Amino acid sequence: MNQSQLTNKQIKELYSLFELVSQRQLKDFGNISASNKSDGSLITSCDLWSDKTIVDGLSSIAPNEGVLSEEGGKLIPHSNAYWIVDPLDGTTNFAAGIPYWSISVARFVEGRPQSSFLIIPTLNKKFVSIKGKGVWLNNKKIESHQNNRKSDCVSLCSRSIKILQKKPSSIFPGKIRLLGVSSLNLTSVAMGQTFGAIESTPKIWDIAGAWLLLEELNCSIDWLETDPLNLVSGQDLSEVNFPLIAGRTIEQIKVLRPWGNLLLEQ
Repeated sequence: MNQSQLTNKQIKELYSLFELVSQRQLKDFGNISASNKSDGSLITSCDLWSDKTIVDGLSSIAPNEGVLSEEGGKLIPHSNAYWIVDPLDGTTNFAAGIPYWSISVARFVEGRPQSSFLIIPTLNKKFVSIKGKGVWLNNKKIESHQNNRKSDCVSLCSRSIKILQKKPSSIFPGKIRLLGVSSLNLTSVAMGQTFGAIESTPKIWDIAGAWLLLEELNCSIDWLETDPLNLVSGQDLSEVNFPLIAGRTIEQIKVLRPWGNLLLEQ
């Protein structure tokens, strides 16, 4: 199946799949230990179960569409339509008992996000984005003007915080927030909770779910190094980073760009 749009039946099956995974994660939260992966990041048995459950579910819901996932295969599938999965974005929070993580799943068609699903189990929030049609939060459509609140906050990740050390005499143009979850850092921009975000080393699965959400709510993304629109089938993304700046407007990205550029300095 290589159709561009998901059917209503598929979307309903996806909702059931994500609800199953959400309930398991809520059950395991606070009752599970983590170990270190080779890159130093954390992983739990719930990450692995969630990844396998989502990947297996997608193979049934959308047969013949490939899947790239954080805990599984990391090659860009050769199918015209494929999925990118982060089964538990924010494992460090999850393992530490901090109730802030997400399930992030995006479907790509011809190399661009066509639909995405971002679930925050502890907050009972479910974002659904459809290319060209908009964004829904818990089945209620979000209008872009609803998110035009004025915010003085900027989301940084734990690695991008180093930019502050490179300009110790300069005042950073925002009140810094570190949520510890890449997908939700970017979602905070889309929802107007922050006016920008700087991500240092996100992998494709960290950003795939929030990418379309940002676009559909008229936010901007400045890819600082690697443009994900230039990827090719079969490419191994296990070690590829996508440093970026996200902003409510292009003008706000310009404010943050001198700081984002510091990420590229050796």
